[in-house]
Amino acid sequence: MESLRLVSPNAYLRYLDFPGDKTPIVFIHGMGCASTIDYARVIANPALAGHRFLLPDMLGHGYSDAPQDFSYAIDAHARTIATLLDQLSIKGAVVFGHSAGGSVAIALASQRRDLVGRLICSESNLNPGGGTVSKAVAAQTEEEFTAAGHRAVVQQVIATGWTSRAATFRTTNPIAFHRTARSLVEGSSPTWMELLVRLKIPRAWIVGEKDAPDDDKELFAPHGIPVFVVPGGDHDMAFGNPDGVAETIAGALRA
Repeated sequence: MESLRLVSPNAYLRYLDFPGDKTPIVFIHGMGCASTIDYARVIANPALAGHRFLLPDMLGHGYSDAPQDFSYAIDAHARTIATLLDQLSIKGAVVFGHSAGGSVAIALASQRRDLVGRLICSESNLNPGGGTVSKAVAAQTEEEFTAAGHRAVVQQVIATGWTSRAATFRTTNPIAFHRTARSLVEGSSPTWMELLVRLKIPRAWIVGEKDAPDDDKELFAPHGIPVFVVPGGDHDMAFGNPDGVAETIAGALRA
């Protein structure tokens, strides 16, 4: 594992960097997740052989530091990823972002178009309002969530049998969790959907078979954004069907 010392905030961003001769693929995880954990089996699939893989944990998540003076807003997460790519002299990367990580990826591509050559979003937050988890988290104050809400969310996830995700929820810093959720609920202006449509780079959308892919195809068809479906996948597709995710990404790259 590698570490990048950030100046503002004063913290270490940690990541895995796997060498390869093909275009680097950067994986940006969702809220309460960690790329170092989520995508290990995805990048091992032969369908993606030869690529360089960069798996950063956003601040407050996984193995990265959790500075209290960081906003954990989507745009701020994007800037830290940009700092990492600059440090590694990576430009024109394939950037894959899942859920909240897709919002970060869109913000990154909009902020620094030199860094992103192709964008792949997977069931990402595109408009204000957030999702089921982020709404529930943001409905509490930061103090309430830190004191008891974070522990309650982890216990709820365990109760549903979602034990693998419970592990990353537990290791996510409560302040980071809450502020990221609040940013998702607040959204951006222009919205992430508007930014995605405006981008002049190859873009693709990935959705799990269990999550209304026909609706997504209807949404993105007018904008020339192809939709790829992970067989049998749901929102937590990297755990549920990592081989399917890898093969779907490979298909998006061929397209």
